[in-house]
Amino acid sequence: MTTTISQDLLAPPTADDAELAARFAPLFEEIAAGNLEREKGRVFGYDDVRRLVAAGLGRLRIPEALGGGGASLRQTFQLLTDLGAADPNIAHVFRNHLAFVEDRLNAPPSPANDLWLERILGGQFVGGGWTEANNGSFSDLKTVLTPDGDGWRLTGAKFYATGSLYADWLDVLGRTEDGRLITALVRRDQPGVELVDDWRGFGQQTTASGSANYRGARVEDIDVFEAGDRFSYQNLFYQTSLLAILAGITKAAQRDGIAALKARARTYSHGLAGTAADDPQLLQVIGRISALAFSAEAAVQRSSATLDPIAAAHARGDAEAEQRALVLATVETTQAQVAIIEAALTATTIVFDALGSSGVSKDLALDRHWRNARTLASHNPRVYKERILGDWFVRGTDPTDVYGELRASAGGQGA
Repeated sequence: MTTTISQDLLAPPTADDAELAARFAPLFEEIAAGNLEREKGRVFGYDDVRRLVAAGLGRLRIPEALGGGGASLRQTFQLLTDLGAADPNIAHVFRNHLAFVEDRLNAPPSPANDLWLERILGGQFVGGGWTEANNGSFSDLKTVLTPDGDGWRLTGAKFYATGSLYADWLDVLGRTEDGRLITALVRRDQPGVELVDDWRGFGQQTTASGSANYRGARVEDIDVFEAGDRFSYQNLFYQTSLLAILAGITKAAQRDGIAALKARARTYSHGLAGTAADDPQLLQVIGRISALAFSAEAAVQRSSATLDPIAAAHARGDAEAEQRALVLATVETTQAQVAIIEAALTATTIVFDALGSSGVSKDLALDRHWRNARTLASHNPRVYKERILGDWFVRGTDPTDVYGELRASAGGQGA
């Protein structure tokens, strides 16, 4: 690779919506076909993740001229919505990888950036490692990076290490001995790294969101970055990833609700039709779910489209325009979060109203949609987001201030 100009890396998107859909839809359909059995057996979708990486999902945002997909942020999150409908666990696994790629696209030219773009284009996959158990901020991280010859050694423990068991590299947040906040890219396949499948959440069970222990793990100097230099819309990117998956789950509730109602043979004596699929009240339930799925997907599309102007302003070097766009995107992403969580939790609950006792069969595992949605919604309590919105609209309080810890301490744990 010879291109080392950050503006070129954030070149205007060139991908076509229809072409992207045509490329990934068949693969998403195959993944959806195996989702139920993976969920029931807690089977990790290793092969599916690798197939998606090979198809280019991990390099979507890299310009086409460099071998990437040339997709906009809006297009990227539409695909993540579609993948979330197929399998929300697999979609979640891509969250940290896509965020790391976005950070490299925003970074200034450097040999490290060139190396990482080559790795991503070559199919390398990145998992997460920022959060520490029982630690709500980045000001007192226990993970430490110490000098070791021409490189470093990393020691510490992480939890919620989403995607770690699928990854080639782990993006780990820590501190140097002199207090600098850094991110270190750590090879997963080395003796100093221990990954533990101990995620015990009732949803998103195959995301590999358990523990990661680092005991003097080797880190090359070229794989260490200043955490305070991360891209300005990182928190919004992380949040929109979750919202896209939630919208996908809402679509899946509609899809599976329709199929289950069509297959239902029995009806109630006080029903309004001889067959369940002809009962107008049950059809009303499906109709409402379809509207909730529509609104959730539309909210993702609307809010994710506000991220592209931030990237464009950064590429131009227009800091004032970038900040203005960041405020707008923060407001819309926060509004989308409140709306989408409500839509997802409602849809995944009322789907059972159309189905009767057969709907709770373990064979259908329709409860997975609510469990997965509730788990994703619990990442960032919506009650706080409603307050932030009110504070913005009534008092004009800058909504982006809540994301300042990473640069100020030079972290929140994501949006």
